[in-house]
Amino acid sequence: MDQTQLAFREYLAFEKKYSAHTVNGYAKDLEFFAAFLKKEFDEVDLLVVHYSQIRNWIVQLVDQGISNAAVNRKISSLKAYYKFLLKCKLIESSPLLKHKSLKTPKIIQIPFSEQELEQVLNGLVFPEGFEGIRDKLIIDLFYTTGIRRAELIELKLSSFDGTYRNLKVLGKRNKERIVPIHPLLISQIELYMQARRGLKNIADKDCFFLTIKGVKISESFVYSIINHYFSHVSEKVKRSPHILRHTFATHLLNNGADINSVKELLGHSSLASTQVYTHSSLSELKKIYSSSHPRNLK
Repeated sequence: MDQTQLAFREYLAFEKKYSAHTVNGYAKDLEFFAAFLKKEFDEVDLLVVHYSQIRNWIVQLVDQGISNAAVNRKISSLKAYYKFLLKCKLIESSPLLKHKSLKTPKIIQIPFSEQELEQVLNGLVFPEGFEGIRDKLIIDLFYTTGIRRAELIELKLSSFDGTYRNLKVLGKRNKERIVPIHPLLISQIELYMQARRGLKNIADKDCFFLTIKGVKISESFVYSIINHYFSHVSEKVKRSPHILRHTFATHLLNNGADINSVKELLGHSSLASTQVYTHSSLSELKKIYSSSHPRNLK
């Protein structure tokens, strides 16, 4: 990695405040593109790239079976890099100035129903002891706060106020927000804290959620919890933490919540990000329309 790419990483981390995961993703995309240039054109200087070379890379990626969405993400990394080079006045124009993203199909993610949530939280029998208490709290916290998986993993003991009524969440780009905690969860949190104090060895003392071994939980660990419990009540193909976040937003909207309030709870920077969740509430609106509009009652 040359000095320019190193400066780009620092720019993403400290000025754009991207997460380490995102910064590493951008860096890997640049490395893959540089490797392509070296192999196909015997050239690795990213400052003198032409769009035709980038287009050749896109064709190769598509031929390899990589999805349009994944290709667009890689090109997005290149766009960010060349925008950085422009800002530093290292180039005069971006080779991606007139690039148009590849078309991607709109994937409608189906949220869990209220009945499915009820079955999981009040119908299933969770294991006794620390792990069962933790698993149920993770599910309920996802459903009642709508936080992201990464945000849940990074929760600290200090993220909760003294009464467990408010939760301080550190979101994307280190943007902090306060999320209210449902009163029904307070006793669950207190029960979890009691079980947590009973662990023999705690390596990650500041982390709120831990494994039975006292270490910080991982992304795959959280995914397996959600997938495991919901597989008992739902036949949906996708059973993930993000679907729970999606469910949180959809159920709020279905029950009349203001979309701007949902936006703030989710930690979205723009309303456009929140609007992707409105499609699921349309079916509910249609039911209300069909049963309530005067023309339909005749």
